[in-house]
Amino acid sequence: MKIRDLPYADPGTPDVRSGPRFLLWLGLGQLGGQLKALAWGLLHHLGVAGLPLGAGLAVQAVVDGSGRRLALSGGLIALFGVAIAVGDTMLHRTAITNWITAAARLQQLLVRKAAELGSTLTRRVAAGEVVAVSTGDVEKIGWFVEAVSRFLAAAVTIVLICVGLVLYLPELGWLVAAGVPVLALAMLPLLPVATQRADVQREKAGRATELASDTVAGLRVLRGIGGEELFLGRYRAASQEVRQAAVHSARMWSLISAGQVLLPGIMLISVVWYGAHLALDGRIGVGALVTVYSTVTLMLFPLGRFEEIAMAYSFSRPSAKRAARVLALRRTSYDSAAGGPGGTTGADETTARPAGDLHDPVTGLLAPAGQLTAVVCGDPDAAGRLAERLGGHPAGEETAGGASVLLGGVALDDLPLSTARARVLVQDKDPVLLSGTLAELLDVPGSGSVRIREALAAARCGDVLDALAQASPGGSGDPMGARITERGRSLSGGQRQRLALARSLVTDPEVLVLDEPTSAVDSHTEARIAVGLKKLRAGRTTVVFSSSPLLLDAADRVVLVHEGAVAAVSAHRELVRADRRYREVVTRETEQEQVMEPRGQILETELAPTREEIGETA
Repeated sequence: MKIRDLPYADPGTPDVRSGPRFLLWLGLGQLGGQLKALAWGLLHHLGVAGLPLGAGLAVQAVVDGSGRRLALSGGLIALFGVAIAVGDTMLHRTAITNWITAAARLQQLLVRKAAELGSTLTRRVAAGEVVAVSTGDVEKIGWFVEAVSRFLAAAVTIVLICVGLVLYLPELGWLVAAGVPVLALAMLPLLPVATQRADVQREKAGRATELASDTVAGLRVLRGIGGEELFLGRYRAASQEVRQAAVHSARMWSLISAGQVLLPGIMLISVVWYGAHLALDGRIGVGALVTVYSTVTLMLFPLGRFEEIAMAYSFSRPSAKRAARVLALRRTSYDSAAGGPGGTTGADETTARPAGDLHDPVTGLLAPAGQLTAVVCGDPDAAGRLAERLGGHPAGEETAGGASVLLGGVALDDLPLSTARARVLVQDKDPVLLSGTLAELLDVPGSGSVRIREALAAARCGDVLDALAQASPGGSGDPMGARITERGRSLSGGQRQRLALARSLVTDPEVLVLDEPTSAVDSHTEARIAVGLKKLRAGRTTVVFSSSPLLLDAADRVVLVHEGAVAAVSAHRELVRADRRYREVVTRETEQEQVMEPRGQILETELAPTREEIGETA
């Protein structure tokens, strides 16, 4: 794989049983690139190791007064120099290619998993961990994959050098061969401690990142309640913990680095001292001593790769563990059986594109095809989980009862992910607006039956368009060209909700599930949205989770879900008259008020406008 060929057509199915297994899978997936880097690394290191041989022959030729051997030595040194230049250049090229391609493969896997899980991802994995995996962890894993081939080249080179020294000059060769394993393995006992400290540092850094992300996301609310100093103090404390952990970790790594300098220095002094005595006794020549000394000196460079691979593995192992944990998440049993999202099950066309009533066998909720169904839940969190479940996005590995939501009698879990997403669209209570122009925001896949202007009108985005028109580039007055900042932070909560609703309406899915789509909208605009939503979605199945009387009165049927099961089904006004639990949720009526006020005499004009009033408002 070359960089220009990225991205991968298929990044593959990773081995996510553990962090080390995931690293092994990544490395084997780039076996060709690893072998290329190994070959170029060997050429580079052997060129470096050959320089002392040329230098020793040249010194001995000078001592012996042989000009011919001196010229041959010079040619040999030049040849080794070419090998070093070519090997180092190509090693760097292939190693960086391995790094980038490994990081790209991991990023593709993460993006595919995020698309598969949807909004349930951040409910099953902490947001800070997701950020850490997709940023810093990708770099650390790529570093280890890239460092493996360079380490193997260095290890093979050291073995060859030791064998060569034993054969060339046994008196000193055996001393070097005995000392090299000690140098390579001496720091191993310190690695677990260093790794543990590094893990603590990364854990604290992840918490600090999550805190900073939450603070930025809620900055407007914090300013409203005067909580900036409180969160600033929390982040300052978290940042200091990260700094202290980083210093604590750096001390151990500095000790390891110091050992990597001290021990080779001791061996080099021992070789020089013993070799000098051998030369004085006439047992070896001056050129041989220079050769061994230079070889041991230059061998310190490949020995440094042992420290590098140890550091790379200690940093990448927890990163790979986090990545494997995220990639191991599964949407449904379908994905495990079919080998992943987007597979085929051999179903016929009717099964592949199901249509009809939306039914949840766990709660008993039924949304008839072509109708606007409103769902009332006393627990907002339970409402959010049920909304995700209706879209085939269970919040946990297993749903209660183990039964899948049915669309036209077909289980959503038995459909390929792409088909399920195309048939059922869920808009949660906090929809995300990506940065870009309004035209880009609304440029989403859809049936083509709903035009953008119709969706904006139904969502009552007139004032939003006016505000964006004033901010349009060059004063063109075209709101479609106006830019929306990240997550729509330049807009109010109600404006963000209406643009998100318009985006969902443009897609025109078979089933549209909306979770509190107007919670931040004023009642006057909400009444108009209720009319526009029902008109535009006529003939389509729409499920709205809300406790707003304005939306509930516009629905064809209202379902009350209490303690995880359907408790009542009727029209809004009938439920207001007949069901105490419904009134508690919709009207916020207390038990004392229920005793003081006779049943059935609630002022309906305060609960919901009549259909005629809604029509006049529209």
